Amino acid sequence: MITVRRTLASDIRGVVSLQRACFPAPFPEELLWQPDHIAAHLAQFPEGQWVAVDQSGQVLASATNMRIALATWDAHPDWETKTGGLALPHHAPVGELMCGVDISVHPLARRQGHARRLYAARGDLVRSLNLAAYVTVCRLPGYRDSGVATPAQYAEAVARGDRDDPTLTPLLRMGLTLARVQTDYMDDEESGHAGARLEWQP
Repeated sequence: MITVRRTLASDIRGVVSLQRACFPAPFPEELLWQPDHIAAHLAQFPEGQWVAVDQSGQVLASATNMRIALATWDAHPDWETKTGGLALPHHAPVGELMCGVDISVHPLARRQGHARRLYAARGDLVRSLNLAAYVTVCRLPGYRDSGVATPAQYAEAVARGDRDDPTLTPLLRMGLTLARVQTDYMDDEESGHAGARLEWQP
């Protein structure tokens, strides 16, 4: 039996290990969660952090979120400017939007509905906090090897259903809408350093 619940301090080690299973080398270690990052997320926005765990308590999936102001989202900041770094110090306690920072599912636990359950939790929290929307910027890991000229053209093809992307396609199927592609979003060669801006309104 799988349970989706708020992340606890006792889950920190499991969340850190999960990221390394999801993003193995040569993914840069310095871009992965450390225990102090997760502790900061729990201190700043405890209701916005979730895990999916099995009966033994093993963390199979996790979701990390922060709140941001509508003006911040509309300014199209890059990842570092928006978050302030991996501890998410730019979390805005009264921000009108909930922003998805990360969702990770263990490679051996994928295609079992864990991400969908975590997104349902996100939607429930947006409603309960009476926020304007859920927003996120997702990677485009299929872009580099696609042969498509630009990340924007690639994302638009994925949105039309002409191509599948490992990250963008599942999110679109969960009801998020592609707003635009943001260039120079983060250091990510696979995505052409771009990100797909996605929105969902309750």
